[in-house]
Amino acid sequence: MAVALYIFSDAHLGAHSPDLEELKKKKIAEICVLVKKDGDRLIILGDLFDFWFEYKFTAPKEHYQVLFMLSELLKQGIKIDYVSGNHDFWMDDFFEKQMGIKLHRNALDFEYDGKKIHLIHGDGLAKDDSGYRFLKKIFRNRFNIWLYRKLPPDWAYALAGKISGKSRRQTSQRDVQFISDYRQYAQAKLKFGSNIVVIAHLHIPAIEQIDKGTYINSGDFIEHFSYVKIEHGQVSLLSLK
Repeated sequence: MAVALYIFSDAHLGAHSPDLEELKKKKIAEICVLVKKDGDRLIILGDLFDFWFEYKFTAPKEHYQVLFMLSELLKQGIKIDYVSGNHDFWMDDFFEKQMGIKLHRNALDFEYDGKKIHLIHGDGLAKDDSGYRFLKKIFRNRFNIWLYRKLPPDWAYALAGKISGKSRRQTSQRDVQFISDYRQYAQAKLKFGSNIVVIAHLHIPAIEQIDKGTYINSGDFIEHFSYVKIEHGQVSLLSLK
């Protein structure tokens, strides 16, 4: 019986060169093969896509290949959860109603194989990231989403590409600056009952034993192709590279 949980994050599909986009899709296909082999649950810890926006009758066509891979997992009875990240503000009901993937818009707390697990994408966790937390409220405002939906889809996606590109250019400095804040957040969660804390967003894979628990940063599916596997109560940080 399959008893393994897989977690990965931050592929930012649609953000890079054609060659890198093909490599990311290949690696997602590889992790889907692993999940089919011995997994019963897959969790995407945010930012699978660099930009996702749902119109009433339109969704991004360039991502259908990856959506098909996920659909095949669901057909085999594998449960899939999606914890939204900072590039996932505008997900509506497509994943839940059309795909059957459970969407969690903040954190996810659950038990698996006797372990209490806390999952969060991690955007806005750092103490000095107050500017982003302000922007987060703007991006998630329902009226602002309604206004953006008035743009023709081609315009909307072009504009989003420019905005997210600027955000990515600021990533490296932010990652190093916020590492200690993310560790402190994990330490607090472990102190108050969690056994495993998994955070994404920084694109820097890490695993550390803190007291009797484990803190992991899932890394990314752009450079490291790292993922988390929890099996028989043991947690591992692995890579497809």
